[in-house]
Amino acid sequence: MKRISIYTEYIKLDQFLKLAGIISTGGEAKSFITGRDVFVNGEIEKRRGRKLKHNDVIKVDNDTYVIEQAGVET
Repeated sequence: MKRISIYTEYIKLDQFLKLAGIISTGGEAKSFITGRDVFVNGEIEKRRGRKLKHNDVIKVDNDTYVIEQAGVET
C-alpha cells in the first residue's frame, strides 16, 4: 500500500492521479477514469472531482493507495 500525503483538507481524484504519478497531466484524468476501474473505498468512482480525504483508500489496477493528511494522527 502506497501512502500519499496531502497538506490540505482534501484532494480531488484527478489531482490525486497526477500527484501519485499515475497520469502525467490533469487533462488525461477524464479519459483515464472513464476507461478504467478506479475504486475509492471499495466502490467504483467515475467522478474526477471526487474529494479524497484522510484515510480514503484508492485502488487503481493492482496498486492500492491511502490518503494521509499531514498533521493528522492515524
